[in-house]
Amino acid sequence: MTCSNQSILAFDFGEKRIGVAKGQTVSRTAEPLTILKVHNGRIDWRGLSGLIEKWQPDLLVVGMPTNYEGEEFGIADRVKRFCRQLQGRYHLPVQTINENLSSVEARQRLGELSNKASRQELDAHAAQAILETWYEESIKIDG
Repeated sequence: MTCSNQSILAFDFGEKRIGVAKGQTVSRTAEPLTILKVHNGRIDWRGLSGLIEKWQPDLLVVGMPTNYEGEEFGIADRVKRFCRQLQGRYHLPVQTINENLSSVEARQRLGELSNKASRQELDAHAAQAILETWYEESIKIDG
């Protein structure tokens, strides 16, 4: 089990936007942070570097699109490339977690908060759901 408090950034990778959430391991809290734009396949690395500098994460968690059988699908190859780029640029550990239903969870949360939630909010809340899933899975492994 993780003894020290670690800061984590989580990502909901998309072809137009990347939702970002932050959290930490002691309280196992997660909160939506922001979104990063992806334009013509080009990630806003300057914005991402600013987040890395500001939040000083110990770990990066990325949602991996998988089906109910755990098989990768959709943009999984692009997500894997994003993970390699993260690791290469920032020299931080990168873990993936099944993102199945993270957007559904985000829509439900935002529906409770506001009827006019933007797509940007949805992506950041999906990243929050991804981080919360990572917490749940790490408890199963550690516990």
